[in-house]
Amino acid sequence: MSDLLSEKTQARPNPRQEEAARAKGASLRRTRTVAVARGAAGLVALALIWEFAPRWGLVDPYSIPPLHVVLQEWWSMVLDGELWKHVSASLKRSVVGFSLAIVLAIPLGAAIAWYRPVREFFTPSLELFRNTAALAILPVFILLLGLGETSKIAIVLYACFFPILLSTIAGVASVDAQLLRSARVLGLSPVATFRKVAFPAAVPTIFTGIRISGAAAILVLIAAEMIGANAGLGFLINYAQYNFLIPKMYAAILTTSLLGVAVNYGLVALERRFSRWRAV
Repeated sequence: MSDLLSEKTQARPNPRQEEAARAKGASLRRTRTVAVARGAAGLVALALIWEFAPRWGLVDPYSIPPLHVVLQEWWSMVLDGELWKHVSASLKRSVVGFSLAIVLAIPLGAAIAWYRPVREFFTPSLELFRNTAALAILPVFILLLGLGETSKIAIVLYACFFPILLSTIAGVASVDAQLLRSARVLGLSPVATFRKVAFPAAVPTIFTGIRISGAAAILVLIAAEMIGANAGLGFLINYAQYNFLIPKMYAAILTTSLLGVAVNYGLVALERRFSRWRAV
C-alpha cells in the first residue's frame, strides 16, 4: 500500500527526460504506423493487379481468374463447410508433426551442444540426414508407413526436426561465456547453470528454428497431401487442378498462404512472450 512518504520520495524522471521519452514514444508510434501503412498499400496493390490484370487481358482469365471470383469461391466453401474440412485435416497433421519435432529436437539439440561425447556421437548421422530433403525421403515413409495419417505426420516431423535441432545447438553453444563463468562463481551446478542461464539465453535462437519449422510444417504437408490423401489443403489444390476448378484451386492456395502467415505471427507472439527479459 502506498503512503505519502513513498509518493513524495518515488524516483521520477526530470521534465527534460519526460519530454524526451514522450518524443521517442511518438516517434516509434509514427514509424510503426508508416510501416503498417506501407505494408497495407503493398497488399492493396497486389490485390488490384490480381483483379484487373485478367480483366484487361494482360493474363489469361481462365488460368488466373480475377480476385473477386476467387474470393466468391472461397466464401462459398466457407459457407458449405468444405474449406474447414480440409483446413482442419491439414492443421491436425501439421500440429502433431510440429509438436513432436519440438519435443524431440530441443532436448536432443541441448544435449548435443552441452555434452561433448553426445555431440561427437550424433554429429555424423545428423549431418547425413539433415542434408536429405524431406520430399526426397517421402517415398520411404510411404513405403514403410503407408498412405495413411502416419506417413504424413512423419514427413512433417522430419521436415521440422532439423531446423529446431540446429537452432537449439547454435543457441546453447553461443551462450556468452561470461554468463557461464558468473554462474560457476555463484556455485551453480551444471544442471542449474543450463536451466537458469544457458537455456533462457538460447530461447531467441531456438525460436528462430521453430518459426522456420512452422512454415515447413505447412509447405511439406501440402506436397505430401498432393501425393496421397482424401482430405487436406494439398488434396484440395490437386483435386481442383485436375478437375479444372481453377477458382477453387486459387482459393485453396490463398488459404494455405493465410494459414502460413497466421502460424508465423502466432510464433512471433509466443517468442515475445518467452523472451520478455531481453532488452528492447
